[in-house]
Parts: sequence; C-alpha cells; structure tokens
Amino acid sequence: MKVLYFHQHFSTPKGSTGIRSYEMARRLVARGHQVTMVCGSYGGGETGIALPFINGMRRGEVDGIDIIEYDLAYSNSDGFLKRSMTFVRFALRSIGVALTERYDLAFATSTPLTAGIPGIFARWLRGKPFVFEVRDLWPELPKAMGVIRNPLLLGAMSVLEWISYRSAHRLVGLSPGIVDGIARRGVPRERVALIPNGCDLDIFAGEVEPWRPGQVKSDDLLAVFAGTHGVANGLDAVLDVAVELKRRTREDIKLLLIGQGKLKPALQERTRREGLDNVLFHGPVNKARLAGLMAGTDVGLQILANVPAFYYGTSPNKFFDYIAAGLPVLNNYPGWLAGMIRENQCGFAVDPENPQAFADALEQAANERSALLAMGKRSRLLAEREFDRERLSNQFVDWLEMAEAKQ
Repeated sequence: MKVLYFHQHFSTPKGSTGIRSYEMARRLVARGHQVTMVCGSYGGGETGIALPFINGMRRGEVDGIDIIEYDLAYSNSDGFLKRSMTFVRFALRSIGVALTERYDLAFATSTPLTAGIPGIFARWLRGKPFVFEVRDLWPELPKAMGVIRNPLLLGAMSVLEWISYRSAHRLVGLSPGIVDGIARRGVPRERVALIPNGCDLDIFAGEVEPWRPGQVKSDDLLAVFAGTHGVANGLDAVLDVAVELKRRTREDIKLLLIGQGKLKPALQERTRREGLDNVLFHGPVNKARLAGLMAGTDVGLQILANVPAFYYGTSPNKFFDYIAAGLPVLNNYPGWLAGMIRENQCGFAVDPENPQAFADALEQAANERSALLAMGKRSRLLAEREFDRERLSNQFVDWLEMAEAKQ
C-alpha cells in the first residue's frame, strides 16, 4: 500500500517539535508500505532534506520516507492572518498532490483543520480511501479560547469540519474528548479509533548525558515546562507560582520554560519586571537534547489555560515525554490527564488558577524526594504499559490497512 500522508508541521527527531507523524510513517515503512509525506516548513521542525527549494518545493527521501516539503514557513509566533494564509496555501498545494500523485490511501492529520482538504479531494475526485486524524477539535477550541469570534469564519470552519469527518472512511482521535466530539457530529463510533500520543521509550531511556541550566544548583528542585509559549498554554500560571514561591522564600525551587511561542517575549518581560529570578527560559532543543534535560529534571509541568474544552480535548506531546522520561507530572487543569495522574499516583493534579496549591505541590516535591522518585517510577511504568509508541503505531497501521482493505 502506498500512503499519501499530509502533515503541515512534520518533523524528524532532529527538530524540536512532536514526532508522531515521523514515527507513524516509519512504522508504515517497517511493515512494508510506502509513504509520501507532504509538509510545510515548520518553525522548530526539521524534515532532514538539505536540497534547495525549486519553485517553492523540494523532495527527498529521509529514513525511508519520501518527503515533499513546500517552502511555506510557519511559526507559532506568526499573527492570525499570516498563519491563516499559510494554512490555505498549504492546502492548495496539497490538493495538487492529491490529484496527481500515485497512491492507494490518503491520510491527513490536523492541526490545522485545513489539512483535511486534500483528503476530501482524494475521496470524492479520485475515489481513494481517506483517513483523517483529529489532534484538536476545531472550531470548538479556538471559539472556547476566544481566539476566533467572527461568526462567519466559525461557521465556515464548522462546515469544513463536518465535510472532513463525513468524507473520511475512518478517523483517529488523540484523546477521549476528541473521539466524543467527532461522534457528536454524527460519525459512528466504530469508524473512530482512539490512538493517543505515544511515548518514545528508547529516546528517553537510552544513554543520555543529564544537564540543567547553569543557574540551577544540583540540589535545587527543577520543574520544567517543555512546549509552546502561546495563548493556549497559560504560562502566566507558572509565573504566578514563581511569585508565591518567592513570597515563601523557596529559592531552592527553579522553574524552567523551554521552547518558543508568541507570548515568550511578554513572559520574559514579566519575569524581569517582577524580579522573578526563580524562572528561567531556554530555546527549543531536539529530542536527544531534551532527553538529557529530562534526565536532569525533577518535575514535568503540564500547563494549559483554564478552558473547559481542553480538559478532555487535548493530547499534549509534553505529557508523554515527561512520563517516558520517568518524571512526576504536575498538572494544573482538570480532565483525563489529571485523572490519570491521580489514578496512577505519578504526580500532582492541582486546581486551575490556584498558585497557592501549585506552590504547595512543588514544596511537597522538594521536601519529599524519596516519594518524588517513587512517583517518577510509576510514571515510567504508565508510559510502558499504556503509551508505548511502538504498540500505538502498530495499532495505527492496522487501522489504515483495514480502511484500505474495505474499499
């Protein structure tokens, strides 16, 4: 089977962003299938192709994956209009590939929602099996966050969502809430598979050199957030707890925000303005370097803005990296991840917008190191038992093979 795989934000492990699509494509190849990955140039991503762009496109093979990369630069720091235009341009270029490339099955993964457009064309104009993966519920999430308020735009996105779901022969949801959201749009549940993000057990359990920033002492408690610094992430909550920790004179607890994003400059300015020297910033790093940092970290911070749509409707990469690395996780919003942390006793789940409870959890972590280590061991066991990337990627390939076989 030849799979045409659309993911605008694709990256290999050499980049500093999620590698789900890389691992899924590699599993398809390992099981005898061919994969053509269609992507853009994502900030923090690394496709592995070094050839120059010709007419805005370059093509090459990386780790057995045939990659078509368009010169469509995208960053989370871009403004709404620029990001929207990049999404549309990628969708238009991808339609051309869907209509001309030779393949047996089209697979598309969001976000953005426009990633499903080439799959729609593949289904209805070429009669190809189409599988659509939903990483976030659009337009529910941007509407809930207040990022998009225009009723016409929200209506158009809702129509595109409906068409994408109804065009797909099968779908994949990354969290229980996403699967429920798809079903609410009238899609039979037997057509939707729950395949959450996975844990790269080999990367985080291999031989790595632990490191931490120079400002962090060896006996400090280091709590790390590794991810995008955007509106959805609500990272002012980390700065709020930094204020509380300063009030409690807990200079032995350091908070590290590693990554990039639209709000990073504002967060850095706030730390300077308020003298929060217990908060440190670091640029994004690749997976190997991240594994070394995780080996030198005490607590992983799973932070999101307090938006109810997030509670069950997200599957954050960082959470799975934390547990793969055997880190206790401190989560600051309700939902399926908070329930998992409590059930498996592998970290702390605190109420949102409560810096006192957040600080209490960090103080407990700093004061009870043996208990913290036990939490970390339970995190790793959870990763191995429930979220082994190899097992989940095999489930993914099974789902695509069944979709192709039934057409």
